[in-house]
Amino acid sequence: MKASIIVFGIVLIGLFPASLKAQPSQFSPGHFNIQVSISGTVVDSTTGGPLKYANVMLYDLSDSLVTGTITNAKGEFELEDLRPGIYTLSVKFMGFHKATISRIKAGPRNPKIDLGVIALRPAVLTVGEVEVTAERPEITYKIDRKVINVSKHFTRSSGTAVDVLENIPSVTVDVDGNVTLRGSGSFQVLIDGRPTPLKPNEALQQIPASTIETIEIITNPSAKYDPDGIAGIINVNLKKGRLQGASGIFGLTGGLDYKYGGDVVLSKRGDGFTLTFGADFNNREYPGSFESENRTSCPSCAWLIESSGAMRWERCSHGIRGEIEWDASESDMVSLGLHWGRMELKRSSGVDFFEYESPDEDPYHYTSCSGWNRSIDYYSTLLAYTRKFASKGHELSAETIVSRSDADEESRSENFSTEGSLTSGRRSTEGGPWRSVRARLDYVLPFDERGKFEAGYQARLDMSDDENGVYEYDPSTGAYGYEPEFSHTVEYERNIQSLYATYSASLGRLGCQVGLRHEYTYRTMHLVDTDERFSIDRWDLFPTLHISFGRADGEQLMASYSRRIERPRNWYLEPYLTWLDANNVRRGNPDLKPEYIDSYELGYQKNLGRSMLSVEAYYRVTHNKVERVESVYEEEIHLHSIENVGTDYAVGTELMFNFGFARFWNMNIMANLYDYRIEGKLYDEDFSEESFSWNLRLNNTFRLGPSTRIQLNSMYNSSRASAQGTREGFFVTDIAVKQELLGKNLSVSLQARDVLRTGQFERTSEGRGFEEHRIFKRKSPYMTLTISYNINNYKRRRDELRDEVPEGLEEGAF
Repeated sequence: MKASIIVFGIVLIGLFPASLKAQPSQFSPGHFNIQVSISGTVVDSTTGGPLKYANVMLYDLSDSLVTGTITNAKGEFELEDLRPGIYTLSVKFMGFHKATISRIKAGPRNPKIDLGVIALRPAVLTVGEVEVTAERPEITYKIDRKVINVSKHFTRSSGTAVDVLENIPSVTVDVDGNVTLRGSGSFQVLIDGRPTPLKPNEALQQIPASTIETIEIITNPSAKYDPDGIAGIINVNLKKGRLQGASGIFGLTGGLDYKYGGDVVLSKRGDGFTLTFGADFNNREYPGSFESENRTSCPSCAWLIESSGAMRWERCSHGIRGEIEWDASESDMVSLGLHWGRMELKRSSGVDFFEYESPDEDPYHYTSCSGWNRSIDYYSTLLAYTRKFASKGHELSAETIVSRSDADEESRSENFSTEGSLTSGRRSTEGGPWRSVRARLDYVLPFDERGKFEAGYQARLDMSDDENGVYEYDPSTGAYGYEPEFSHTVEYERNIQSLYATYSASLGRLGCQVGLRHEYTYRTMHLVDTDERFSIDRWDLFPTLHISFGRADGEQLMASYSRRIERPRNWYLEPYLTWLDANNVRRGNPDLKPEYIDSYELGYQKNLGRSMLSVEAYYRVTHNKVERVESVYEEEIHLHSIENVGTDYAVGTELMFNFGFARFWNMNIMANLYDYRIEGKLYDEDFSEESFSWNLRLNNTFRLGPSTRIQLNSMYNSSRASAQGTREGFFVTDIAVKQELLGKNLSVSLQARDVLRTGQFERTSEGRGFEEHRIFKRKSPYMTLTISYNINNYKRRRDELRDEVPEGLEEGAF
C-alpha cells in the first residue's frame, strides 16, 4: 500500500513534466542594437509584503508570449534584453488574481522601464467607473505553507480556529476538539508568528474564528523556526486594521444549546504609529451521548461492563489584546504588546453501568456521575525592535516575550446505587503556575538579488510547579478524605539555547534554501515529596532543505526536508499514580525519550484557467515513537501509561483541485490519502499495526448575486490504527448562508452543522487482558447565527484606490 501511494503521488506530480521546459523568446535579443528592460516589484496588497515566486509574463501586440520570469524573495523582477516595442505585462500568483498592465512602450527614449509596485489584491474594488469583482480563494499555496482564508469558510464563522481547521485536508478533529495534523497530535501553535502560553489545542479552542484573518499550515518549517512538533506549525494570524485613520470590526454570535459570543477589533493608524486593540468572549456547549462496552479477562475482574449515558462538553473563554507599533525613525521600529485571557473547559456525564460477573448472571447496576474542570488564567507581553539598514532587506531584529499561566484542574467521579445513595467517590486536583521567557535575535543579510543569509540566536526558559491532590469518599463519615500517598508536588525547569543559520539562493527559476539549527537542552524534574531528580543534558542538530522550481505560466514544483523533535510533556514523565476518575488511573515514565522526526515533501501546483491543481506527496518517519498505552490495573480500573514503543511511518498524498465551473459556482475538492504503519515492542512483545487512511472534503460555494453566498461542505474521515486499537471513520455535512448588507459593511451568516446527524467518534482498544469499544456522539444538527459589522476596514475609498493603481491597469486585471 505504501508503494502504491508513493507511485500515485509521483505520477500526479509528473502529469506536466514536458511543460517545465524553458520557453524560448519569440524575438532575438540582438534584433535591434538597442536593448530595453522592464522591472517592478510584486506585493500582497493586504499586507504590503513581497510575493516571492510570482509569475511575470510579457506579451507582444499579437498576444504571443515574448518571455517570462518569476519574482525573487523581495518580490522583484526584471525582464532584460528586450527589443523595442509595445508590450502587455501579466502578473499571476497562486491564490491571488491576475494583474495586467497594457501598452507598455519600450524604446530608445525609455530603455529602462520601472513599473514600481504592482499590488495583487483579492477584494471588491472600484477604479474609476469600472467595478472589478474578485474572490479570494479558500486556500492559497505558498512556497513553504498553506494559507487558509478564514472569511471564505463561513460555515465555521461562529466557531473557533478548531472549527476552521476541521475543513482543511491535512487536519482531523475528534469529539473533544483535539486537532491532529497529518495524523499527528504533535505540532506547534503560533499566534501572529509568536508562541502562546497555552497548550496547542487549548490555544486553538479559545480563538474565535471571526477574529482570524488567515491560518497558515507549515509542515516543513525552515531552521529559523523552533523544531518542536512532529507535524510542524499552525500559525494563526489575527485581524488588524490596514488603513490610515481608525477602523474596526464588531461581531456577535448566538446559537442553540448555550452557544454565544462576541468580539471586537479596533485599529488606529497615524503618522509613525499603529495601535491595535482586540477583545472577545466565547461560550460553547455541546451536549451528547456516550456508549461503552468493556470486556476483561483477569480472574478477579468483571467479565463485561456495559455503560451508556449523557455527556456535555463546555468551553468558555475571554481575552483582550493590544499592540502598538512605533516608527522611531525611518530605520527603527519598536513594538509593545500585551495579551491576557481566561479559559475554562468542562466535561460532565451521567452514566448507567451494568456489570456482568459471568454470562449467566444478572448484572449489577449503578449510576456514575463524573465531572472534569480546567481553568487557565494567562498573559503574555511582547517587546520587539527592528533596525533596517541602508540596503534593502538588510535588517537586525530582537524580540522578548514573557508569559505566565496559572491552571487549576479538578476531576470528580461518584457512584450511586439504584436507590440514589452515594456509595463511592474520588476527587483529584492539580494546579500550579507556569512561567516562560523567550528571547531571540535575528539578522538578515542580502548578498544580491539572488542570495540571502540569515542567522540568529534564540533562548527558551520554562519553569513550572505542579501540585496533585487526591481525595477519597468515606461512606462512614460522608466526607472526602485526603490521600497523601497519591498526592505529590513536582517542579520543572527547562532551558533551551539555539543557534541557526540559513542561506537562500536562486538561479533563474530554480530556488534553494539550506539551513542548520544547533540546540542545547537542559531539563530537570524534581519530585519534592521524595527529593528525586530526573535530568536531561543534550545537544541536537536539525538540518533543513527547501528547493523550488517555478515557471512563468503558473507552475511550481517544490521539495523539502526537515528534522524535528517532539519533547515529552511534563505529565508524561511523572512516575507516580494520578487518578483520572473512579475507573482510570495514569502513570508517567521519567525514562521517556524524545521523538525524532525525518520529514520529506514534494509538491506541485498549477493554474488551469479558472481552476487550480495542487498535489503534495509526503513521507515521515518518527523514531522513539511515544504512545499512550492501556492495561488492567486492578479490578474495574484501567492504567494509562506512556511508552516509547518503536518507529512509525506515514506516507501519503494530499490533493486539492479548485473548480471554477461558473461565475456563481466554485468547488474545492481536497483529499488526503496516507498509509500508516507502526512497529516495535510493547510489554516485551513485538507488534506491528498498519492501516490505510484517507479523508475527503468537498466544499461548494454558490454566489446568488453580488451579496449572497450559500456554502455546502461535506467531509469524510476514514478509520485509523494505533498501537492498541482503531478509530472508526465518520462523515459530516454542513451548510451556511451569508448575506452582506449596507454596502457590504454588515454581514449575517446562518450556519447548520452536521445536518445529516452522521458525525460521531467511535474507537476500539485492545490490550493485555482487556477489550473496549466506545462511541461518543454530539447532539446535532446545531445552528448558529453570526453578525459582523466593519468600519472603514475592508472597503477602501475610490480616491485611495486610484492613487495605488499603476498606469495601464485595466478591467479584468485581478
